[in-house]
Amino acid sequence: MKVNLLQKKPPAGTDASRRITILIVDDHSVVRAGIRALLGTDAGFKVVGESENGQKSVEMYRQLQPQIVLMDLRMPIQDGVEATRAIRQIDPQARIVILTTHQGDEEIHVALEAGAVGYILKNSPGDDLAAALRAVASGKIWIPDDIAKKMEAHAGKDKLTERELDVLQRLVGGDSNKELADKMGVTEHTVKAHLKSIIAKLKVRDRTEAVTVGLRRGIIRLPE
Repeated sequence: MKVNLLQKKPPAGTDASRRITILIVDDHSVVRAGIRALLGTDAGFKVVGESENGQKSVEMYRQLQPQIVLMDLRMPIQDGVEATRAIRQIDPQARIVILTTHQGDEEIHVALEAGAVGYILKNSPGDDLAAALRAVASGKIWIPDDIAKKMEAHAGKDKLTERELDVLQRLVGGDSNKELADKMGVTEHTVKAHLKSIIAKLKVRDRTEAVTVGLRRGIIRLPE
């Protein structure tokens, strides 16, 4: 995917009725305040609401009907992917942009599958955020080039099964094969078979490297 053409910034005197309405969803109040302040300097945007978790954002979307939702990925109660799915069930045309510090290609893929139409990192310059919002509001999809390249690099590769994902996530705790087998209610031979498949699919040498790659790509997460 390529970054879409930037939209021209409207003049300072833009009619309030034409401003792009935004719902900010992030569990950190400092982040929400920063985004609100940033967008407040641009006459083309209007922040109509804030939410600290995905579950609350779904109800706020229903009430406020913003043009765009800026959605964090990792939040308590309900994460950004689940909230995105829920909002898209309410409104299949909802425009949701994922705003996060994480750039794992698997997380991006899952978010887009859930219905997100944009993805931008929290450390992106303010001009990039504004450009992304305008592009998405005009019906485009926004994915920065560097993130798109990561997705392309892993496109078409074998995906881990749900069972393999479970095993890989459990590896984060450092359990032995026997401990994994006991916790999962399977034989140690079954765990070894899953590990062999995981290592082959991720093209790594051992379980330690599998965990490292899994975390980097957003396939698994560190415990909260």
